[in-house]
Amino acid sequence: MPQILEAVMMVCFGVSWPVSILRSWRARSARGKSLLFLCGIAMGYATGIAAKLAAGQVTYVLAFYAINLLMVSADIALYFRNRRLDRENANG
Repeated sequence: MPQILEAVMMVCFGVSWPVSILRSWRARSARGKSLLFLCGIAMGYATGIAAKLAAGQVTYVLAFYAINLLMVSADIALYFRNRRLDRENANG
């Protein structure tokens, strides 16, 4: 039961990332995004993965951590793309 609850939690968190990625892609601006926040979330997922591996709890829940980490990483990459676009737009 604990693994099912943890998986539900990860799915709930994970639902928001595709929306955030799509908004970042369409906005073409880094305004309103916090790199520190995104990196903090990525670090949380990475340490969650490390904890699962260290405890030998390699179950399907680990896949949800990995998928969420990949999505946050994509949002971080879009942050840098959008920051570059913001600079280009500011310079005319």
